[in-house]
Amino acid sequence: MMTAPLHALVPSPWVVRFASLIPSGGEVLDYACGGGRHARWLAARGLRVEAVDRDRESLAALACVAGVQVTEADLESGPWPYHGRLFDAIVVTNYLFRPRLGALLACLAPGGVLIYETFMLGNERFGKPSSPDFLLRCGELLERLHDGHVIVAFEQGEVASPRPAVVQRVCAIRHPGSIPRLPAAPGD
Repeated sequence: MMTAPLHALVPSPWVVRFASLIPSGGEVLDYACGGGRHARWLAARGLRVEAVDRDRESLAALACVAGVQVTEADLESGPWPYHGRLFDAIVVTNYLFRPRLGALLACLAPGGVLIYETFMLGNERFGKPSSPDFLLRCGELLERLHDGHVIVAFEQGEVASPRPAVVQRVCAIRHPGSIPRLPAAPGD
């Protein structure tokens, strides 16, 4: 029996750090959820999670997790499954499909938290993804969120763990009613 690598089971430290900004009991969209590491972790903290992906096997493994609802959808060429839906938070890691980014951001409720982390240009020297179609440009997430969002945190650059990569990360709140309280940084 093959065992998943540890990084495939452990939630991203970026997601863990900013998840405390999600309202208690809130509804979270885990977009392109893959194996469901974030869906499981968020549901275990009392959040209602909709995990969406096109991988039927991964979704089947999540179907019995309390607090997780699964949706099978082709997020690139299938019909958009979230017209009119609003979520208290959206979590995206290791995924980029620019043509749907506007529709995705429109699903974030006022006061909702976006936690996004994926690869950017420069990652091609470490392997996949290496196509510019799947790599953010420098500062691209900030450009997309310039209007109507408060940026809580942003970083971009090379990381060593769980494997060497070049990433861009953002946590933003859409039309917050007040100034958000920042979660503690690791080591604070």
